[in-house]
Amino acid sequence: MTINNPLAVDLLSTLDERSREIFRSIVESYLESGDPLGSRSLSRLLPVALSPASIRNVMSDLEGLGLIYAPHVSAGRLPTQKGLRFFVDAFMQVGDLQPEMRESIERQVRTDELNRPVETLLTEASQMLSGMSRGAGLVIAAKNESTIRHIEFIRLDPQRALVVLVGGNDQVENRIMELPAGVTASQLTEAANFLNAHLAGRTMDEVRKELERQHGEVRSALDALSRDLVERGLAAWAGASSASGSTRMIVRGRANLLENVSAGEDLDRLRLLFDELERNESLIELMSLADAGSGVRIFIGSENKLFSLSGSSVIVAPYRDGEDKVIGAVGIIGPTRLNYARIVPMVDYTAQLVSRLVRK
Repeated sequence: MTINNPLAVDLLSTLDERSREIFRSIVESYLESGDPLGSRSLSRLLPVALSPASIRNVMSDLEGLGLIYAPHVSAGRLPTQKGLRFFVDAFMQVGDLQPEMRESIERQVRTDELNRPVETLLTEASQMLSGMSRGAGLVIAAKNESTIRHIEFIRLDPQRALVVLVGGNDQVENRIMELPAGVTASQLTEAANFLNAHLAGRTMDEVRKELERQHGEVRSALDALSRDLVERGLAAWAGASSASGSTRMIVRGRANLLENVSAGEDLDRLRLLFDELERNESLIELMSLADAGSGVRIFIGSENKLFSLSGSSVIVAPYRDGEDKVIGAVGIIGPTRLNYARIVPMVDYTAQLVSRLVRK
């Protein structure tokens, strides 16, 4: 197994085989049951015979390294967040997804049906990830900045005009625009013609950059009122684009997170997670986290500052369009006690599948 984290390599080198086995057993027991593991129980699990006293000495050393802790006096040990990260980086074995698991994913996302709306595909992917992980399935769809095909100004009264905007996807948006005083019908036509000549087939950002590049030509081609109309028309399109194509998050299976949650602190953390999921401003940041790596990213507890208050873990992978540009992300949100080895290949394959489907 190749370890990519240099800190994990250094830490692993400080542990002898006995310490590694004890640490691995504590973490695997936690991921399986969530319960602390004591020295007597450990002595029955280890492949070599060790007394509870010897195990306690090793556990004390592991505590000193910050890898495990005792939640209560005289209790067994649980892994710390640092310990979980170390386990994921140095011990976890991630294999290929089994063929039957791939078939199950493809069946639930209905890959055999063509020409379905992307929104339906993403919702199915989120639902599938939730069901197969017992966590919350997460899909983020990036803003789709469509190209502009046509713009037209229709005067409603002396102070207002209707801006008709047609996108490259044939989507029509209508917006009311305030008119500057003294605008004539010919100036409305002139401004619309100018925009259509410069914006056809371009995105909003590309149009703005092009007009900035041709600033001198714009000033000579249009009078002050017509230039004002052009700016107002661009502003109207920006508003329509923002309203119809904003980044969105699809979360399914929040009820799964309620399972095995006790009252008090755990329930408070879950409430914080639900609050954090509603914060739309976090979506772009989560997208950038997914985009920062070429494959699956794992964020444990406070490593993920978006959901750090709730102490949740996030496993996320980007999906891409035909130009290999990241346009979204899929993943799982859950407690730190996730079956990482099982979920990582599942998220990875789902991201590949969604990439393939959105390119059709």
